[in-house]
Amino acid sequence: MDRKKYYVNAGSKEISQVRFDNNDVFTIFATDDEVNTLRHKMNNMDASDTRTFFRAHVPIKPYHDDESNDDYDHEITEAYRMIHALGDDETKQHITTMGILSDRDL
Repeated sequence: MDRKKYYVNAGSKEISQVRFDNNDVFTIFATDDEVNTLRHKMNNMDASDTRTFFRAHVPIKPYHDDESNDDYDHEITEAYRMIHALGDDETKQHITTMGILSDRDL
């Protein structure tokens, strides 16, 4: 399969072949299957984020003991790991300077 150029904004969970507004935080080159996998990871981030929002309204459940927070952290790390792996040099450098991945992940 051929790799195509995509623009990614992890904050808005946007993946697009068309550069528009602020969707070009990261640039990746990916196959259709890789984009589908990244989309799945971002959807999982969104679902975990929603569960975290509702958990935040339960005062007896401490933040550090919340599975939905752990799920979100895992999903965002996985998404950034994949963006780093598929990204151009500028994307790889940006993610490296963010410090979201450990040296082992790079």
